[in-house]
Amino acid sequence: MLEWSQDIPTDGSVELPPDPRALEALGRNHSLETALADLVDNAIDATATHVLIRIVRAGGRLRSLYVVDNGWGMSPGKIDAAMTVGGRREYQTGDLGHFGLGLKAASFSQARSLTVMSRASGHDVVGRRWRPDQATQRGFECEKVASEFAAAEFDRDWHIPMSGSGTVIRWDDVVAFPASDDAKRVETFVDKAITTTCQHLGMVFHRFLEDGRLTVEFEVQDIDASFISPPVQVTPLNPFGYSRSGRTDFPKELTAKAGGYELTFRCHIWPGRSNTPQFRLSGTPSSHQGLFFYRRDRLLQAGGWEGVHASDRRLQLARVEVNIDGDVTGLFQMNPEKSRVQVGPEFARLAAVATAADGTTLHSYLDTAEQVYRTSQSRTAKRTPMIHPGTGLPPRVRSTIEKEIPGVRSEKPIDIKWIDFTDDTLFKVDRESSTLWLNRRYRQMLLGGKHAGLNDVPLIKSLLYLLVANVFEGDYLGPRDKDNIELWQKILTTAVQAERQ
Repeated sequence: MLEWSQDIPTDGSVELPPDPRALEALGRNHSLETALADLVDNAIDATATHVLIRIVRAGGRLRSLYVVDNGWGMSPGKIDAAMTVGGRREYQTGDLGHFGLGLKAASFSQARSLTVMSRASGHDVVGRRWRPDQATQRGFECEKVASEFAAAEFDRDWHIPMSGSGTVIRWDDVVAFPASDDAKRVETFVDKAITTTCQHLGMVFHRFLEDGRLTVEFEVQDIDASFISPPVQVTPLNPFGYSRSGRTDFPKELTAKAGGYELTFRCHIWPGRSNTPQFRLSGTPSSHQGLFFYRRDRLLQAGGWEGVHASDRRLQLARVEVNIDGDVTGLFQMNPEKSRVQVGPEFARLAAVATAADGTTLHSYLDTAEQVYRTSQSRTAKRTPMIHPGTGLPPRVRSTIEKEIPGVRSEKPIDIKWIDFTDDTLFKVDRESSTLWLNRRYRQMLLGGKHAGLNDVPLIKSLLYLLVANVFEGDYLGPRDKDNIELWQKILTTAVQAERQ
């Protein structure tokens, strides 16, 4: 007969150090942008006000990536603790760090070599390097960087205000970098990486960026050309950054108290048919409906209902702020990448009883958000149809026009093209070819030094399209249409000539 005992007897112990290959598994869920966000977290915890991310190109290829901050830096003892895998320092109340894995997991997910050089006030520069592929052969041995090299790296011109302390993080053998020196491929990667990362950092740290606590910039350094690109500054991308609410009585704060917990849901309704970056964020609006969890002003999760409600395209205007600064045990748990929040069983109960001062519940809030969405969709049908544009405008602009304005059926799209004119007029309406012609002599001036292309000067083209689209309709131009074209031509031609002077 099998017996069971509550107590388990032991007889001594054996030391079982982790397999060095465990380093290779760290950070597997990171992307480039989430990994860099983790390093920015560390900079904020170190009271940094400026962070610089610099990509280095040499021999035509991308070689290294630096993340530099002007925080308080690290002494020799502290840098060893920071480079210890799983090392848990004493976290302060406002710190964004939590697991003791951020620096290593983020870096090992993106690079085969991590070097950290840091200076704390009153100390010399100290450097450490991890190379996981070699650590698997030697055990958990972290290399010491030569002091002269560490000091030289730290003292480079980083284009941020450094006052004697700070930290320089260097990634080498970055796995995401293209293994090519093809200029077009490299530039395409850099443009996409900077755009995507700026968007992510702008959203995750928008509260820090908006109130001036933090500045984050990107640079690209070309060693062969001895050139550093102008900085690209990360701008805040506030998921609640609408100019007017979808309903004048929102946002509302719904408070819940149950089981010893207290939580506030700040419920927003976006205006219908928004097309701003703050509404689109990093995907379709429907994917960003729901709960936005913040911890100490850092955005952890951008959307999702976490069992409170099912996702529904009609709720895409509904976004709810939830601050979890208290780290209430059993209520929330964030993943190591700080990109997702797992809620405990009590969360759904709190959501169910959350109520505003006027009696609004989460259920009635969702009903209101859905109604605002339905109303915004019905308004489109009441707008006057227009002939949609063809070539000459960026796809995003054409998509917005097609979504916002009903199209005139059985009409050829209006193309917008440049051509040489024999006179100084700005534009010509060619109904026969369904083309709005622009005078090429003004093109370079309107471009302002930017590259010319099929879809250039989208603002000017969009304004002209909205102005003249209706004159392409019908079988002929009436006296009023001709008079309007003459009026617009005189005013706009005079204006563009004045701009050139």
